[in-house]
Amino acid sequence: MNDTEQEARINTAALYRLIALQGWDDLVGTHVSARIPGQQPRFLLNPYGMLFEEITASSLLTIDVEGNQLTESPYTYNRAGFTIHSAVHMHRQDAEYVIHLHTDYGVAVSCQKAGLKPINQTAIAIHADLAYHDYEGVATNLAERERLVSDLGQKNAMILRNHGTMACGPNAGGAWQAIFRLERACKYQILAESSGAEINPLSENIIRSRQDISSTSVLEKRGEFIWPVLLRKLDRIDSSYRE
Repeated sequence: MNDTEQEARINTAALYRLIALQGWDDLVGTHVSARIPGQQPRFLLNPYGMLFEEITASSLLTIDVEGNQLTESPYTYNRAGFTIHSAVHMHRQDAEYVIHLHTDYGVAVSCQKAGLKPINQTAIAIHADLAYHDYEGVATNLAERERLVSDLGQKNAMILRNHGTMACGPNAGGAWQAIFRLERACKYQILAESSGAEINPLSENIIRSRQDISSTSVLEKRGEFIWPVLLRKLDRIDSSYRE
């Protein structure tokens, strides 16, 4: 294993631990993946049956785009996770990391016909970078991959209708920034609407003025800035994710 793959393993394990700290995990469901650099397309995925708080760099599984597990492990991987993540990694060379979640607020917004509304500064920051994909059942049909990546296009965040959220990024920090903003925006929307008070609308000019701050290039720079901060936080709490 080279240093680049080891770094990807550490970063991916860190993403799992960060998700657990946020309370965004769903028992052993949902997934984070990372592309492994090299000529042969391969990516890292979580061992199905481990809690996110248990995942370490060495426990992650290496999977190829045909679904072959290349890592010896007592665990296998989740088939639905393979469908979703392999689709993005195969068709988006800039998507080094992919995060898919089933959070309370993310799922709640995914069930709303209007989706995420541009009603606060967090929502409008990702409004132009947000895609939608209709629910087709549990994602074990590989034919869904083409439809998913067609809906995603070049955007970095997605609401999987009636299902959950997904985000990708050119680095670990960028993917985290994308999913963090999406999840926060979903939470703000549900809390604002549940208050029963009238929502104060934002003007179209204000909405448009924020449309360029979640591009892939911006996510890359933001990710490089925020990722060391997040790793320091994890190291203070529990550095075993690096093992």
